[in-house]
Amino acid sequence: MIDPGLQDEFASLVDLDRLVHEPARLAVMALLYVIESADFTFLMNQTGLSWGNLSAHLSKLEEAGYVQVEKAFRNKRPNTSLSLSPQGREAFRQYARRMKQVFSDLPE
Repeated sequence: MIDPGLQDEFASLVDLDRLVHEPARLAVMALLYVIESADFTFLMNQTGLSWGNLSAHLSKLEEAGYVQVEKAFRNKRPNTSLSLSPQGREAFRQYARRMKQVFSDLPE
């Protein structure tokens, strides 16, 4: 039989922010958490995601208010700069805190 405390921990995994939990979006948010901002190409290269896939994930994060998108021109070329919003930073912090708790409570 599983320890009731652990059972509560595992049950609470159902309440994780699934927007953050998806592996590609988690990678994007983790990168943006540790750097102030990044351009689209940098994120694409660091995550290994295709242009279309990264664009789709960023759209979902932007719709949720987790990512801020700034479009500008740099040397007469379009440039998209991305950063975590305060709401996205807090969502990532809560997600990381929750995952640390779950893993620290596992028996060895």
